[in-house]
Amino acid sequence: MSDARQRVLEHLLAHSVRRGDFTLKSGRSSTWFIDSKQTICAPEVMVDVAGLLLERIPENVTAIGGLTMGADGASFITAGVAATRGRFLRAFSVRKEEKDHGAGGRIAGRLFADDVVVITEDTVTRGTSLLEAARAVRDYGARVVLLLAVVDRGGTAAAMAAEEGWAFDALFSAADLGFDYEGA
Repeated sequence: MSDARQRVLEHLLAHSVRRGDFTLKSGRSSTWFIDSKQTICAPEVMVDVAGLLLERIPENVTAIGGLTMGADGASFITAGVAATRGRFLRAFSVRKEEKDHGAGGRIAGRLFADDVVVITEDTVTRGTSLLEAARAVRDYGARVVLLLAVVDRGGTAAAMAAEEGWAFDALFSAADLGFDYEGA
């Protein structure tokens, strides 16, 4: 395991994983929850998170983003760190609903119709937010090539992405954090 991966894993375990009784977005109950933004947004490991994400992003990708709020931290720090390394990725957010004023639409930030895109998310259980964002980007005209999460706690996102013709990857799995998958 690389030093960066070890640092991020230790930070996730110390600062992001919570044990107790939680209700997930799906309405299901769980005995553990992960608030991975506590790690993604932490200055002591945010560059490591971005570096690990960059290692997984194909060279032909020109933009990174996803459904706001879950994707924003990972997308923006990754694009920023990439720029310091001479790789220029546009960053964007997909709004949860279409804006009916100003320029309108669901896309905020820098996304062009001819972009090759990675859709990101902090933590996925089922993968529905990743898929919603990917569909919005596809409808915008850009080409989605990868759905990439920091943590996959559910184990179902890969199959759901494959049904749409997209690849899925995650930096860490539930097992990496010491838990069983909590899918669909």
